[in-house]
Amino acid sequence: MTYVVTDNCIKCKYTDCVEVCPVDCFYEGENFLVIHPDECIDCGVCEPECPAEAIKPDTEPGLDKWLKLNADFSESWPNITIKKEPLPEAEEMDGVENKFEKYFSEKPGAGD
Repeated sequence: MTYVVTDNCIKCKYTDCVEVCPVDCFYEGENFLVIHPDECIDCGVCEPECPAEAIKPDTEPGLDKWLKLNADFSESWPNITIKKEPLPEAEEMDGVENKFEKYFSEKPGAGD
C-alpha cells in the first residue's frame, strides 16, 4: 500500500503534508503535489494533515489513475520537504469537481 494525492489537490496545493512526512516522498508540480509510491512507507501521517482531503490510501477503489500519475510525475518533479503557502485560489478551488481535466499542469514546481 501507498498513499496517493488526488484531484482535490489541484489548484490548492496545501503543503501541510510535506512538513510531517518522515521520508520526504512528496514532489511538487506547478499546481499539484504527488507522492513517490516507492519512497512512501505507508505511515499515513500525511493523510489527516491535508486540509483538502486529497490524500488517500491506494487501497481505496478507483485510484489506479492517481497511483500512476503520482508515480510518473514523482520521477520528474522536484522534491519538496518544507511547508509553503497554498496557492492563492486554494480556498475557492477546494471541492471543485473534475479539476484534473480542467486545470492540471504537467509543469514542475520549484521544490525546496
